[in-house]
Amino acid sequence: MNNNSHHTTPGGSILIVPYMWIGDFVRCHTVVRLLSERFPDRPVDMLATTLCAPLADYMPGLRQAIVVDLPRGRLAIAEHRKLAARLKRENYATALVMPRTWKSALAPFFAGIPERTGFVGEMRFGLLNDLRPGEKALPRMVDRCAALALPRDAALPAEWPQPELRVPSEEAAAWRRNRGLAADGNHVVAFCPGAVGPSKRWPTASYARLAASLGAKGFEVWVLGGPNEKGLATEIAAASPARDLTGTDLRDAVLALASASAVVSNDSGLLHVAAALGMPAIGIFGPTSPWHWAPLNPLAATIETKSALPCRPCHKPVCRLGHHRCMTEIAPEEVFAAVQSAVATLRSRAPAELR
Repeated sequence: MNNNSHHTTPGGSILIVPYMWIGDFVRCHTVVRLLSERFPDRPVDMLATTLCAPLADYMPGLRQAIVVDLPRGRLAIAEHRKLAARLKRENYATALVMPRTWKSALAPFFAGIPERTGFVGEMRFGLLNDLRPGEKALPRMVDRCAALALPRDAALPAEWPQPELRVPSEEAAAWRRNRGLAADGNHVVAFCPGAVGPSKRWPTASYARLAASLGAKGFEVWVLGGPNEKGLATEIAAASPARDLTGTDLRDAVLALASASAVVSNDSGLLHVAAALGMPAIGIFGPTSPWHWAPLNPLAATIETKSALPCRPCHKPVCRLGHHRCMTEIAPEEVFAAVQSAVATLRSRAPAELR
């Protein structure tokens, strides 16, 4: 008998319907790890967009990603039914639906997956048959997602399993070689200047000053991101020795992060990727709370303004007061010191011949 619900669950494969933002997708690897521990004989799959799909290749315990790009702005019943036909062929026994939206539960329902677990959310009676209450009482997104992988009414653990991404060293080395980059990452610092909304972005001028300081100490600086970060990377590279490595394939960013010796990132999806890779990551948090939104994985440093700003925390995409002090007051010198400390710690742990 499965403790998740009142009915018997067949011993079959499990589908996770995750959030499709990069950071939240990485965060859902905690769910994969919990399910693998509870049900070691049941394969675990995850839905993924084309954007997030490369991450699935590096997630231990995940059998496969079912890649689909459903429209965001409309219900798209036909597309959900088409996805359901694919899911039905996989013969899933359980689906865990992380998003609270009504349409996120449609495909598992249409596919007839016997056990469909999720929070009540948008009144999803009938679509889900293992409805969980109490979503609003869970303080963080990771708590809400991971709770669905536990038995009903189970107490939350003091610590969740941390997300993990594993990149084979041979793949990272081949990626660097094919792009004419450094043979190893001992002297590379990766910048991730993007974020959802300008309010969460440290100024490009601050990134450029940091890049200049790092370049003077012999570091290479790579600027990473997608098409939306191309303009930011161009600004940083124009004012510093940084190299623009933004592109359209998330896999390139994953391999670049795996090749670096330290990472400087805003509160963004790539910060979660870097942390899950085990890279020494410095997270810059302006309007948002690190407790709520930082990766579960330990960061080398969390940088916040030292001023007691009454407007924090804030989730507006643009500073509603116009001063953006939560970001502009963070000095490049402070971040530079954190990078030096992270690199020194990393080198002290490395074998003598690799320092």
